[in-house]
Amino acid sequence: LSWGKKQAEKELTPEQISRIFWRTEDVRFIQKEKVDTVLAMNFSYFLFKTREELKEYFVSVYKNLKDGGLFLLDAYGGADSHREMEEERDLDGFTYVWDQSVYDPITSNVVNHIHFRFPDGSSLDKAFTYDWRLWSLQEIKEILKESGFEKVVFYWEGTDEESEEGNGEWHQATVGEACDAWVAYIVALKK
Repeated sequence: LSWGKKQAEKELTPEQISRIFWRTEDVRFIQKEKVDTVLAMNFSYFLFKTREELKEYFVSVYKNLKDGGLFLLDAYGGADSHREMEEERDLDGFTYVWDQSVYDPITSNVVNHIHFRFPDGSSLDKAFTYDWRLWSLQEIKEILKESGFEKVVFYWEGTDEESEEGNGEWHQATVGEACDAWVAYIVALKK
């Protein structure tokens, strides 16, 4: 929160800052003023490992949204997300390593790490660790509906025909593509 407040002070006007509410609370039990939109990105809600915990969170979001409100989420999956593996990406001056350290096919629990490798041979191992449940899109949709959301829409990224990589163009989808790895966006609507 401290970092976020400092960034806001650098980037936003005082009027914009006045509309930000900073809280450290369990998101499943917030009962505050209703809002137009709730955003759950970077797979943050994957930390809820049971259906009951995830539903508790989704119900809380639903209760705290105004009528006509939106709940925006992302999810990831694909065949590669069920494998223990490391993927390296060369970035500007360092290597980013996504490490899928543990995958349990019975519980769908995963432990992932992010490491950084530098040209001088040094590294920052386990800079970030994520101990999650890998939720399927169908499970997420079902729990959102059970939590009261009237409509759940998926957005899927198109594929560049030459590179067979994502093309950055997102479209509403009712059928996904069986990619080795994918990210989807989810919009849940409250009437």
